[in-house]
Amino acid sequence: MEKPENQEEDRRIISIDKAVKRSPRAETGISPGLKEDRTQPAPGSEGGELSEKELTGIVEALLFATPSPLSPSRINDLTGIGGTKKTESLLQGLKEKYEEENRPCFLQEVAGGYQLRTRPQFDPWVSKLRSKQQQDTLSRAALETLSIIAYRQPITRAQIEDIRGVQSGYILRSLIEKSLVKVTGRSDELGRPLLYATTKKFLEVFGLASLKDLPALP
Repeated sequence: MEKPENQEEDRRIISIDKAVKRSPRAETGISPGLKEDRTQPAPGSEGGELSEKELTGIVEALLFATPSPLSPSRINDLTGIGGTKKTESLLQGLKEKYEEENRPCFLQEVAGGYQLRTRPQFDPWVSKLRSKQQQDTLSRAALETLSIIAYRQPITRAQIEDIRGVQSGYILRSLIEKSLVKVTGRSDELGRPLLYATTKKFLEVFGLASLKDLPALP
């Protein structure tokens, strides 16, 4: 895994927690006058079924209102669109639309779901929006440890320290607190040491759909 030259560039997640009022409508992601129904398509503005344009608008609103990736099945549960395949088709259409119109945001598949993210060229301005307290940066040592875990997981602390050549207990605890690393079990080795692996949040932070998307090692 390459180490980011700029730690701020590792986080391109749109922060919109405060952009949506907390209300029953906002929390469910259902538009005004639209009742949630997981078994039947929601009624359209004229009493019939929603058009593809209206459905796309609902999906886009849900993606905008969430700080974490949404899976097609979750979107279908929230909207009653009529099946995961239909939802995936709408997502693909929305993704193509963002690319064709060259919008500042793009739709990316991340950690088993989809998420709106700002394009890299806008990072200098987006980073100014975040306060220093909100920026969850990683030290060079933490990135090094995280890289080792990502490529060698599941792995023990002793194995990590053997590769790095230094104690890594403090860094491991820090990565666990940031929800980037988790304990997955115990090794069969003598003493049954803990095994560490990366989390779903790790995929979200680094913009990976799965661990298969990790850059190939030289």
